[in-house]
Amino acid sequence: MYKDMLPIGSVVLLKGGDKKIMICGRIQSKAGEDVIYDYSACYYPEGILSASSMFFFNRDAIDTVYFLGFQDKEELNYRHNVLDNLGELEIRDGAIVPKK
Repeated sequence: MYKDMLPIGSVVLLKGGDKKIMICGRIQSKAGEDVIYDYSACYYPEGILSASSMFFFNRDAIDTVYFLGFQDKEELNYRHNVLDNLGELEIRDGAIVPKK
């Protein structure tokens, strides 16, 4: 389900966007919402300014990838062993967990 996710640190522009953002999280949810997003991001180059300046989006919202984040053996193993094997997820009691 989560194959080919961009690594942390990737810089992208969202469809309809006018400012680049940097991916700082994967498989994320906003506090108080029952939606799981592929990514969370912050402004680039400013970084995280506040909780309200974070972006949550799915891969289909990405228009342009400007920079691919750091990838080493640890990242590749994480994507293969964790992200690629997550299956269906849901939010239960405020935590992202596998669907029953």
